[in-house]
Amino acid sequence: MRVRKVYASLIVVAVAAVALVAEISGQGQAPAAPRKAAAYRAPRTAWGQPDIHGDYTNKDEANTPLERPDQLAGKDQGTFTEADLARLAKERAAAAQQFAGGIGGAETGAGPTHWYDHLGAKGSRPWFIIDPPDGRLPPMTPQALRHEAAVALLNDARDGEGRADSPDDRSMYDRCITRGLPHVIFPTIYNNTSQIVQGPGFVAIRYEMIHDARIIPLDGRPQLSPAIRQYFGDSRGRWEGDTLVVEVTNFPTNMINYRGAGGSLHLIERFRRVDAETVRYEVTVSDPATFSKPWTAALSLKSGRMPDVFEYACHEGNYAMRNILSGARAAEKATK
Repeated sequence: MRVRKVYASLIVVAVAAVALVAEISGQGQAPAAPRKAAAYRAPRTAWGQPDIHGDYTNKDEANTPLERPDQLAGKDQGTFTEADLARLAKERAAAAQQFAGGIGGAETGAGPTHWYDHLGAKGSRPWFIIDPPDGRLPPMTPQALRHEAAVALLNDARDGEGRADSPDDRSMYDRCITRGLPHVIFPTIYNNTSQIVQGPGFVAIRYEMIHDARIIPLDGRPQLSPAIRQYFGDSRGRWEGDTLVVEVTNFPTNMINYRGAGGSLHLIERFRRVDAETVRYEVTVSDPATFSKPWTAALSLKSGRMPDVFEYACHEGNYAMRNILSGARAAEKATK
């Protein structure tokens, strides 16, 4: 019995000595850094490129403004907690509900309110612009301000409804031709689905809104001649690691107007799958004739359980254009 007690005492002393040596030897050293989670790596296609194909929606950001709102001046996106974003989403959804009631729903032909994605938007960010850091659009150039004033003067016609002497007076969006790029990637009240399809050497993107589609070559071919202009511009893509980078030029001068920008508009888009259900989209907008400097916006495209992307069929049974023009003629007669 005494031998067992002696052995037990020796073991306790030995353990204590080992612990003391470890404590002394560790003095003055920084604690071990916590192990970082491995960065997400997108799956690969059969031909070895990052796989970003799928159907995505940005409906949860349908109430998010492009710029930082004035009431959030001085705030940084990184300071918003989940609770902050949930509160913002609730406030914005309430405002959206009032808007939906204002357009009359099915009674005006606008459709039942359950069509509208923005009524249930959750909101994953407080605003879209990430650069400049203040979240605001850069100042417009003097040339762009003069052009904007001229457009505003035309739009003063018909009590602010804009000119309607012919279909050409209306926007491409009104005429169901295109919503334009990058307009089409940003959320609106409905039809916020995008479908990305990949093949060797190409990526195609189909947008639910006004059945817009674009094909992006990845084979290094040069941009089109500046003499060739297209509604969606001319896209050329390349992979930088797991990020699809797309450069877009050759926009029409007088047909597409993105916040005042036209023929000299230049876009750099970035698509990157950041988890199994999310593609982060980022676009840098440049136009020296319109903006004093480039600016960048970002949003999330979410997959998951998505239905098929249905045909938009904008002009099938759509009497909007005829009614806009006939309404303008009726207003003219009423003022005579």
